[in-house]
Amino acid sequence: MAYIIAEPCIGTKDTACVDACPVDCIHPKADEDDFDTEEMLYIDPEECIDCGACVPVCPVSAIFAEEDLPEEWIDFTERNAAYYE
Repeated sequence: MAYIIAEPCIGTKDTACVDACPVDCIHPKADEDDFDTEEMLYIDPEECIDCGACVPVCPVSAIFAEEDLPEEWIDFTERNAAYYE
């Protein structure tokens, strides 16, 4: 997995990262059925191309490269992957 969305996204779900992603790997989008029920956005670990375009546009600094993910949010690695299973 290249990038991971962590705790700061919970309750925010700003979709600037969705718009910035060149491969459409961040979901749910605002027009998807589960947007209102999911508490945060998720990056598809299989689709992410490790470009980093999403990182600078996130207004709450919730997106991290896997190796830079703070230890207290390590469980978000599995949480992002589980959304796509």
